[in-house]
Amino acid sequence: MDLPADDDRRQLQTWPTSSEALEEMKAIGKISVPTAITGLILYSRAMISMLFLGYIGELELAGGSLSIGVANITGYSVISGLAMGMEPICGQAYGAKQMKLVGLTMQRTVLLLLSTCIPISFMWLNMKKILLWCNQDEQVSSVAQTFILFAIPDLFFLSLLHPLRIYLRTQSITLPLTYCASLSVLLHAPLNFLLVNYFNMGVSGVALSMALTNLNLVIMLSLFIYFSGVYKDTWVAPSMECLRGWSKLLALAVPTCVSICLEWWWYELMIMLCGLLQNPKATIASMGILIQTTSLVYVFPSALSLGVSTRVGNELGARRPAKARISMIVSLFISVVLGLAAMVFTTMIRHGWGKLFTRDTEILELTAVALPLAGLCELGNCPQTTGCGVLRGSARPSVGANINLGSFYVIGMPVAFFMGFVMKLGFPGLWIGLLAAQASCAVLMMFVLYRTDWILQVERARDLTDTHHEQSSSSSSSNHSLLPVSAHTITNKKRVHDNFEDILCSNQELLKSDVTVETDPLLIAVG
Repeated sequence: MDLPADDDRRQLQTWPTSSEALEEMKAIGKISVPTAITGLILYSRAMISMLFLGYIGELELAGGSLSIGVANITGYSVISGLAMGMEPICGQAYGAKQMKLVGLTMQRTVLLLLSTCIPISFMWLNMKKILLWCNQDEQVSSVAQTFILFAIPDLFFLSLLHPLRIYLRTQSITLPLTYCASLSVLLHAPLNFLLVNYFNMGVSGVALSMALTNLNLVIMLSLFIYFSGVYKDTWVAPSMECLRGWSKLLALAVPTCVSICLEWWWYELMIMLCGLLQNPKATIASMGILIQTTSLVYVFPSALSLGVSTRVGNELGARRPAKARISMIVSLFISVVLGLAAMVFTTMIRHGWGKLFTRDTEILELTAVALPLAGLCELGNCPQTTGCGVLRGSARPSVGANINLGSFYVIGMPVAFFMGFVMKLGFPGLWIGLLAAQASCAVLMMFVLYRTDWILQVERARDLTDTHHEQSSSSSSSNHSLLPVSAHTITNKKRVHDNFEDILCSNQELLKSDVTVETDPLLIAVG
């Protein structure tokens, strides 16, 4: 096995030079800037849908909003999280020039997501019963049921859209996605007008227009991939191969899904806690405004996270540990700047921002008090979101899941309950709980990243991308086992494989059973 060069070893012990940092900023920016623009465009699409729901009526707005919240918890977060499991595999495969595996992994991910949509769809078909069982208003539940029924096709379209986006991003192809997203959103408002106003479909028209907009985006991206020839190097004809090696994809997809869901679900739980406070209508409305605000701000660290995930994965796959480390350092520096900017932004707009949504005095007062706390939360959220990108790029998603579980539910939730209800701070107390969660999350993330052994990460990536050993076809498909997830455990017996695909289908030596933040069974069990 080739060891890192002496220059690489020295770089692993030093800070990057200004030229190295600038070069890496450009590389990350090439991915993250178009991704952020795309995020803002898709955010505007959600705003258009909410405006049309409000135009139809108050009941439809309430039912549609409830339906979107339920869809986020039970469907969209799961599909998004599982799709992210393909990112480290594709990123490292692209860096190692194992192009065929990039296409094969996308096929497997599409099949995984489509199969996941089936039980979710059955759940959505019975959503009214579930909502009534949760003591929701019957009229609102009926509207929510109508909305979510017409949103079922959107689940299946997203099962194609998410893998397509990751497929392109891991190859640093992002501008076409921005152009396609812009065109699809330009068509979104006319679609809503046609279905809601012309055909009088009401909330079902809004839901259907969301699905059709995503379908348009899938079609446009597919056409780009075909006519640009991007697919040629990665094309693998559909075969039984896409049904093998799933354990490795699941070993990355499930922890990533858990990590994303834990954070998404926290905000929904915060809304439920708001319903237990005095004047729940005002606190829930204020929480809705703040969540929309943080969703807008989150576009930027999320784009940075996706960019650094691709960069780290590509560099590890190309066996350049020092450059992967530089990507981490530069991205974390940028994330701190983004966090400070978010804190300043939310503090400056605290008295005027709420007026964009309402004129209710109590809601405006609650929003003004909580916005600076939301800004402080972003000071921790930006680095931890970026850190999650580093972990995904190095195929360690279970670390992020464990950190999110401990930070949000072991620390944040008790603090929110204590400050909000025991100390009677009310609405601001809930945000203090979120602040505690984000702060602890950022500290734990920095500790894990600081302790990362980058040479070890290259060895793990090398185990996935080695091409120097002749494959034994009789044994490679007989046994399947999980890909080593822990950064701290690599078997002493090194096996060399023909290619990345051989790794996904071959038997591996058992890992050591050391309990770490990444392998603690009490934490992994939640996945």
